[in-house]
Amino acid sequence: MKSKKLLFITLAILIIILPGFIYYRYYFVFGDGVKAGELNYVVRKGYMFKTYEGKLIQSGIRSKQTGNIQSNEFEFSVEDKAIAEKMMMNSGKTFELHYKEYISTLPWRGYSTFVVDRIISIK
Repeated sequence: MKSKKLLFITLAILIIILPGFIYYRYYFVFGDGVKAGELNYVVRKGYMFKTYEGKLIQSGIRSKQTGNIQSNEFEFSVEDKAIAEKMMMNSGKTFELHYKEYISTLPWRGYSTFVVDRIISIK
């Protein structure tokens, strides 16, 4: 009798906590914002789930180690095919992109935790 009650309580807790954990880990928007820079590339790649991945080169430089200088790069994923195709047609131009940042990635959403959801401007 006690083992059935314990099993029921454990299952009830899992049913309540597991969806909350999954939502927080994969669907909760941790942050959002706008990044601007020159579009380096957008490609469609993946083994099982084909996703759009891109890189934006931002102005300025950064240095992780003394003596090394590299440009600021913003790596992102794009869920919307229309947005990705518009970016592919304008590679090399300056973009302002609105993005959402998630805690973790999903295979069908892309490789990056940063997901571009709209283009603000193209110059």
